[in-house]
Amino acid sequence: MATLHIEKILSSDTPELAIYRTLRRPEEHERAGVLVASNIKVVQRLLVSRFSVVSALLTPEWFERLEPKLRARPEEIRVYVGEKALLETITGYQLHQGALAVARIPPQPDFKTLLENSPRPHLLAAVEGIASAENFGAIIRNCAAFGVHFVVVGETCCSPFQRRAVSGSMGTVFEQPVVQVDSLVEKLAALRARGVRCLAAHPQPGAKKLSAVDLRGDCCLVFGAEGPGLTAAVLAACDDIVEIPMPSHMNSLNVASATAVFLYEASRQRGGGPMDEFARL
Repeated sequence: MATLHIEKILSSDTPELAIYRTLRRPEEHERAGVLVASNIKVVQRLLVSRFSVVSALLTPEWFERLEPKLRARPEEIRVYVGEKALLETITGYQLHQGALAVARIPPQPDFKTLLENSPRPHLLAAVEGIASAENFGAIIRNCAAFGVHFVVVGETCCSPFQRRAVSGSMGTVFEQPVVQVDSLVEKLAALRARGVRCLAAHPQPGAKKLSAVDLRGDCCLVFGAEGPGLTAAVLAACDDIVEIPMPSHMNSLNVASATAVFLYEASRQRGGGPMDEFARL
């Protein structure tokens, strides 16, 4: 059972609330090794996850509803309770709900260990150059929905633990394994050395059509940012280049949408199966 330190807040200047006053500065959260859950569904998923919860900022109504889950946690948690208008003064923007929480980002998983512990056939995803936290969150949610064993996050991506990425993932980032790497090209080479086919999702002349590619074996689907797509170095590190067939006047989809299409096709070829519970929401 958690030990709750409950404090009713009457002022937005309370020093302990500094982390909630910096929601627009995610780099400060990364340096502090924490993430912020900023909507009720994400907070609820955080409270049943393995992530260590530091504090919560709640309206009285949400505190009453979440208190059982808070008390079921193993750690000490500081809970700040205040009216919604005061919470909006602290965070600096209008809240649709009145529930936020801060958690510690756990230690990074090891790439080799994740690969060795993943079931066969492997289904992996890798991303390069994703700067939009919202898109990144949606990608993580898609990966959780379609059974990706882990996501390889290239060195030019934003953090999957930014507030908007966590929100966009609907909390699936608490369960979906991700590994941030220093060199995506090196990790793709390591995967190919282990017999994992690396397939670049990249529309270009001569690319193979998605429906014609066998995705039933060990494979890693590699996605890049909208606009520039994947770099030449990453394309060269892949076995094949694959595209989604579409009319000639269309040349690409939103990267999160493209991820969903690729992963659906992989799931279909592998016999489908129940989607992750998070994706039903």
